[in-house]
Amino acid sequence: MKYGLKYGVLAWLLVASSPTIGGAQENSAKRLSSIVSVAVEEYGKAVDAQGHLTSADEYSETTGFLDDARGVALRLRGYNAGRTQAVLDSLTAAVRNRVPPNELKLLKARFDGALGAAGALDLPTTKLDLARGHSLFTSNCSACHGDRGLGDGVAAKSLRVEVPGIGSTTLTPSLNPTLAYNVVSVGVRGTPMPSFSTALSTQDRWNVVNYVYSLRGVKMDVPSPSDATAAPGSAAAKTVISLLDSALEFAKKGRTADAGDRAFDAYIAFEPLETPARARQPGLVSSMERHFADFKGALRGSDLTIAEKARDAIALDLPSVVALTRPTGSGWEAFLQSFLIIVREGFEAILVIGAVVAFLIKTGHRERLKSIWLGIGLGLLASGLMVVILKTFLAYLPMSSDVMEGVTLLVAVAVLFSVSYWLISKVEAAKWQKFIREKVSTALDHGGGKALALVAFLAVFREGAETALFYQALFSEGNVAVPLSLGIAVGFVALAIIFTLFYRFGVKIPMRPFFTVTSILLYYMAFVFIGKGIRELQEGNIVPITVMPSLPSVPAMGMFPSLQTAAAQGILLLLFMFMIVKTFMPRDEVVQAS
Repeated sequence: MKYGLKYGVLAWLLVASSPTIGGAQENSAKRLSSIVSVAVEEYGKAVDAQGHLTSADEYSETTGFLDDARGVALRLRGYNAGRTQAVLDSLTAAVRNRVPPNELKLLKARFDGALGAAGALDLPTTKLDLARGHSLFTSNCSACHGDRGLGDGVAAKSLRVEVPGIGSTTLTPSLNPTLAYNVVSVGVRGTPMPSFSTALSTQDRWNVVNYVYSLRGVKMDVPSPSDATAAPGSAAAKTVISLLDSALEFAKKGRTADAGDRAFDAYIAFEPLETPARARQPGLVSSMERHFADFKGALRGSDLTIAEKARDAIALDLPSVVALTRPTGSGWEAFLQSFLIIVREGFEAILVIGAVVAFLIKTGHRERLKSIWLGIGLGLLASGLMVVILKTFLAYLPMSSDVMEGVTLLVAVAVLFSVSYWLISKVEAAKWQKFIREKVSTALDHGGGKALALVAFLAVFREGAETALFYQALFSEGNVAVPLSLGIAVGFVALAIIFTLFYRFGVKIPMRPFFTVTSILLYYMAFVFIGKGIRELQEGNIVPITVMPSLPSVPAMGMFPSLQTAAAQGILLLLFMFMIVKTFMPRDEVVQAS
């Protein structure tokens, strides 16, 4: 902020002239939360992403706010005072050491968790009154900020520093409603900007901020009371954080089993948010799942440092997940989400089915395609039945969806790997065109066709049940049935085009490369599925988690930093190497045939 020290008389006049409507003293927890929030915002303007100082003035304001925060924290009674003060000390030390702003936000998330609901931001209690905001701004703020909020008020001319132009997005581009509300609440230390927490009620402070946003020509995006009560995601998020903190407390006392149970309960509390959020932003949900897994694994290994980092990462991203659970904003947004879901979830299935169909056509076994279509149809039917089962019989069993998906993935791994091995074993035979059709026909006659149909079934079932759950969540929002249905229809058309191009171009690939590419594709899918399958079972508390921070995390490849997932993929890799050696090792019968 561009406020500097002038004299205290103006500040006194502003406070004295402020109406004392609903002006009960704000509780210390909320004041502390507001001060720290402003400090973190100011720090983001003072230090760049590498921790280099970019503004000495903003940095000085940050440290000043934290000094004020320390004084308030020392007066805390209750509110988990000891832990709150300790985290505030860590946050202050981080500012002193000029850590990157993102690291400070993680500490802020831990601070918010320690302070708890008592420090949560107060929201408007009724509909905002623009006329009321105008009146309050004119009587309390325009002397410095000017009638249009451009920092050109009468009193501003006598100040030694520039007054911020809060009414302009150009002059103060980084101002957001929460920051504005917090500054109005706590003031700015050492400047004429006073705290209005005692002079104005929560509602009137929001009225002033709302008027400022009308000057900026921007609609203020602050949840209304009805939004807050209608959003079960907010309550779920608070439960998640409380359970994570409870798990950490148990871990600190050496009660590892109890800590593990609380961590499991925290993930169960998160699960209702998972499906609607994953439908819109799967990457964020995958990241959250990784943090939960890291948290559980760290508790199991008694590594509280990693556990606390995972807890902070969850707290930081949880509001974004909650926001994704709110109803779709428009018909176009609903259509786009619907289209992306069907294409995204169907693409993996298309890769597998396209390869199988192209294989059958290429080897002259079109008659076997009916088995593939049957497998696809049964996969779709099974997906629908699974959704019904998950929503009825298994609805009250913790983690049932994760366990079911994990088991399905591991079954798919076994089938995909066996088919991959079967295909690559034909690469050698492909050297002799006069043998290939006979050998493939024999293999198909002895059960290969059923295996390929099972591949098609699992490819569809693997994606189908989850996709159906996504759409169930979206359709439940109401008034979006038409754009969602249109998105599904257009998505199916896109998948049909992808499928058609895949197998048509696949048929034109020479025999040996075709067998090789198809085999490697199916093996790759098995490699991904085994990592994801183990991770699903870990989330379902069926398989333990041993965190290995040195291992890479590439969810798209099914790679996660845990001993169990890495070991499973390592075993599959060894089997693949054995398969290659066994297939291409020179044998007497091959030499004689050549």
